[in-house]
Amino acid sequence: MKKSNWVMILGSILILGLFLFPLWNIRLEAPQYPIPLGMDIYINDFADEHPHDIKNINLMNHYVGMKYIPETIPEFKIFPTVIIVMFVLGLLIGIKGNYKWFMTWFIVMIVLAAAGIYDFYLWESDYGHDLDPKAIMKFTNPDGSIMGFQPPLFGSKDILNFRAHSYPQLGAYFLALGIAASFVAYILGRKEQRKT
Repeated sequence: MKKSNWVMILGSILILGLFLFPLWNIRLEAPQYPIPLGMDIYINDFADEHPHDIKNINLMNHYVGMKYIPETIPEFKIFPTVIIVMFVLGLLIGIKGNYKWFMTWFIVMIVLAAAGIYDFYLWESDYGHDLDPKAIMKFTNPDGSIMGFQPPLFGSKDILNFRAHSYPQLGAYFLALGIAASFVAYILGRKEQRKT
């Protein structure tokens, strides 16, 4: 088996890191919380960064009318299935395919990753802006519009007296490495093809 095929197989295996490690983390820092509140987002679950963090975030958000962070969302069923399918396809392409198929897998994974990020943005937007009009506390912007509480997609942002941080975690790096490996496999495969 050619070196490019082994690299492609490795790339498809690396994306399984999404099942072992968190994909993303959102953390809230504020003076009243000596230990920041945090939430790890896995491919199939939300998890506390520290014990009871999600419960405390939900209690706090209730006062401004934000929805509760649910125990599950439809994406938790869709994303794992997609990753397993792409893993199997990656293995088959790595074993039987040529370098052109490596590029196809790479492009499909880029599109899927972009769709996942966009879906995450839409979820954050809905979570931060679709507020209960009967909320106990209401905050407005200087122009009089209702203040939103959307955490950043990537980076840090001030929300009232909180500093919100949103960054990828180890699962996202495994995904990125797997996708990058398929591109490297394509480059290697093209070079191998030219030599023959």
